[in-house]
Amino acid sequence: MAHKVIIAGGGTGGHIFPAIAIANALRKLEPDVDILFVGAKGKMEMEKVPQAGYPIEGLEIAGFNRSNMLKNLLLPFKLLKSLRHAGKVLDKFQPDVAVGVGGYASFPILKQAQRRGIPTLIQEQNSWAGKSNKILGRKAQQICVAYDGMEKFFPPEKILQTGNPVRGAITQSAVSREEALLHFGLAKGKPTLFAVGGSLGARSINEALLPHLADFVNKDIQLIWQTGKLYYDTAKAAAAQYATHVKVHDFINVMDFAYKAADAVISRAGALAIAEICVVKKPVIFVPYPFAAEDHQTQNALSLVNKQAALMIKDSEAGARLANEALSLVQNKALMQQLEANIAPLGNMNADMTIARAVLGLIK
Repeated sequence: MAHKVIIAGGGTGGHIFPAIAIANALRKLEPDVDILFVGAKGKMEMEKVPQAGYPIEGLEIAGFNRSNMLKNLLLPFKLLKSLRHAGKVLDKFQPDVAVGVGGYASFPILKQAQRRGIPTLIQEQNSWAGKSNKILGRKAQQICVAYDGMEKFFPPEKILQTGNPVRGAITQSAVSREEALLHFGLAKGKPTLFAVGGSLGARSINEALLPHLADFVNKDIQLIWQTGKLYYDTAKAAAAQYATHVKVHDFINVMDFAYKAADAVISRAGALAIAEICVVKKPVIFVPYPFAAEDHQTQNALSLVNKQAALMIKDSEAGARLANEALSLVQNKALMQQLEANIAPLGNMNADMTIARAVLGLIK
């Protein structure tokens, strides 16, 4: 009889793509495994997970809103409703194990699974654990982590250091630099930057680059710019006169092409972004999102900065510093080589399989 696994979480690509990587690894280990995803209604997992070939159930749940406290008034009611819905999903699907990858839907599913005695595994992606995972970690059977020092959040005997899963499209990519540049309509032999603010975009990165597009062109430096949907039209209009050097996209599906084409990367410091950049071994300037829970993106970035494996600029300083430092980086071969050498050992190509084995190991 096929084993049944629930994978819960989402909200951003940083949670969704590792979850899909774990699901794909489970299918490699056990081809007939029955996998159900649970996400939050209205979030991108409701689109991305079915595209990857998996069914998904949506809960009506939202996270704590730090910018508008009034929106949190209904949060307790949404949580209670999502807990009831999560219980019904579990009772119907009857999973052998439940996996939480972070994001809104992760808490109600794992909380209800623990109440029912279903084994649970947490995949904590960040260097600073969120409140929900710290609560769930008390009763979880296994906690897979990517960073050192996570004993301050979880019982040491439950921790398994696995690294963060990276999409097979990146770990197994065979695309050449020439093919990648051709895909984006860029020229060979010119320094190329890839700026990415996560799947939803990053306003501070976008606004820092916008006034300096002419500087990129004047220094003959190419830019692949993922803006997110909200900033796309603004960036596209501004870059129209620099079309040979600046390529604007709201979202890039072929991230392996973007990484391969780039000499260096500008990025937020989400766990998925860091895992991918370590695997592709690219010099990087991180601009951590300062409003992430417990400011975990800054902690993520510092874990590399402290190993001389990355550079970091505060979000509040991006407007004044980012463009100039990015231009300087791609023209400094010695610094590029140092960053590349130091980030190379940090990449983990097999985190998905390690976590999948841990998941199946919890099934009685």
